[in-house]
Amino acid sequence: MVFKARLVAKGYTQRPGVNFEETYSLVAIAKSIWILLVIAAWSIYGLKQASRSWNTPFDKVIRGYDFIKNGYDLCIYKKISRSSVAYLVLYINDILLIGNDVKMLGDIKAWLSTQFSMKDMGEASYILGIKIYRDRSRRMLGLTQASYIEKVLKRFKMEHSKRGVLPMRHGIKLSKKRSLKTDKELKRMSNIPYALAVGSIQYVV
Repeated sequence: MVFKARLVAKGYTQRPGVNFEETYSLVAIAKSIWILLVIAAWSIYGLKQASRSWNTPFDKVIRGYDFIKNGYDLCIYKKISRSSVAYLVLYINDILLIGNDVKMLGDIKAWLSTQFSMKDMGEASYILGIKIYRDRSRRMLGLTQASYIEKVLKRFKMEHSKRGVLPMRHGIKLSKKRSLKTDKELKRMSNIPYALAVGSIQYVV
């Protein structure tokens, strides 16, 4: 047989000014709870599903404005209005607008600002680290990655290296005989960020 005892404080016997001064119970405001639940349900920037949670409603809204998604590249949209054509390039949450009608582009930007919280960065000068330069007098537009290449060279301490037309000496033939053999050679090569350098160069288009 087990006996249990419970200690109970008889609050009704307490007297104000003798046993207590002030009384209160902290309760969160209902609106605060609602807001926190909305935050919990909303996709937070940085989560793996964040970009998808942004792209799904964006795609639905942009299609509702007569943009047609490209069948090959799903981040390219096209809008046609008579002789006016506009292309929208989406890179996660960055947008690049291209078109042959300035007024149409202005209307699209104005409409986008009513649908999303956005900032107009003006005429594009860089996209994905690629510099965009224009020569309006000659009706020319070009792309260059010179600044990116310089950053890569500085990163691997090769900014003062001799420039060459080819990244490799002409006529060289590679074979297994030239591979590393000794532990000393392997150790020395392990400290050289070869794969990182090659990966950085592959980004150059």
